[in-house]
Amino acid sequence: MDKERLTNVPDFFGELDGGVFENKIAAVLNDVASGVLNNRAKGKVTISLEISPFDDNRVKISHKLSSVRPTARGKSSEEDTTETPMYVNRGGKLTILQEDQGQLFTLAGETDAKLRGTN
Repeated sequence: MDKERLTNVPDFFGELDGGVFENKIAAVLNDVASGVLNNRAKGKVTISLEISPFDDNRVKISHKLSSVRPTARGKSSEEDTTETPMYVNRGGKLTILQEDQGQLFTLAGETDAKLRGTN
């Protein structure tokens, strides 16, 4: 597969939940790592993505962030789920904005038939 058509993973995570999901991941990693170090027990961070149809050229991505942080008397767990619609572009590339906006004008410079209907 053409590398240009692959979903850019850092951009993808940065676009989930308007950029908030990336910050949530950072905060959970810090929290769990501190708990592991302070309590000498294992912790766990899980990221789960569920993709479902949304409309003609978009999908809905449900992203769940779960964590288990060791504490002095056991463990503490937390779960956060949010959703983000994303465009599926050529080759399946996921982006928050559509890459191909379509043809707006004809070769003669007139508006496309789809645009004429909205005038």
